[in-house]
Amino acid sequence: MKDYYSALGVPRTASQDDIKRAFRKLASQHHPDKGGDTQRFQEIQEAYAVLSEPAKRQEYDNPRPQMPPGFSGFPGGPNFNDIINNMFGMHAHMHRQQSPRLNLWITLEDVARGGPKMVALQVGPRVSNIEINIPPGLNDGDTIRYAKLSPDGQDLVISYRIKPDPVWHRDGKNITTDREISIWNLVVGGELPITDLTGASLMLTVPPRTQPGSLMRVRGRGLPSSNLPGQPISGTGDLFVRLQAKLPDNISDNLLQAIRQETGQ
Repeated sequence: MKDYYSALGVPRTASQDDIKRAFRKLASQHHPDKGGDTQRFQEIQEAYAVLSEPAKRQEYDNPRPQMPPGFSGFPGGPNFNDIINNMFGMHAHMHRQQSPRLNLWITLEDVARGGPKMVALQVGPRVSNIEINIPPGLNDGDTIRYAKLSPDGQDLVISYRIKPDPVWHRDGKNITTDREISIWNLVVGGELPITDLTGASLMLTVPPRTQPGSLMRVRGRGLPSSNLPGQPISGTGDLFVRLQAKLPDNISDNLLQAIRQETGQ
């Protein structure tokens, strides 16, 4: 079994807040967009997805005994080892007499884009690669039935789980991120380039005299609405950028003196 606590660098007694802080720090260090190692980043995401949810953490801390080969699972429920093997991958191990079900973890980028994705589905001893279509705008826990998509002709039922994102925070259809910006750009104004979830480049114009911590809003660049039955269709959410002031590393004495004279300090 993988050691998720070691992956995040926290003890088994760590609080949920400790786990969250460790994840944010490590995810920022190892994010592929910042030149980090993709495999290490995925390990961090996997560990956090389990340890951040109390029920999954309890199950991880108290695993059921390993069953002997050929054991088909507990009465009335799925095989526990299958659940663990498929929690973060794209494989589902199922018995032929059961309706194929799969827990599939996707990213927030998948939620924004939607579209086709290949998954490996195991029914009995045979593994088949199947293309599914991910609807955009999914919420964590949404379940979709794909008619007759299983290799044996049955419906395939997929429950979607959404991985935590180290850069973007989701609030319904809106997404928010923090960005550092020079204190001088907040004072005199400036431009701030960002990249949204779909990979599109945006240029934000920061007006003069902007306060640190201000939120800049880009309408219509958040997440799309889900088209699933029973969920209203109401357009696309917005993108928000919270501006965090960053002081320059070198501030000259002359500039400090000018600021003191201007502010009376």
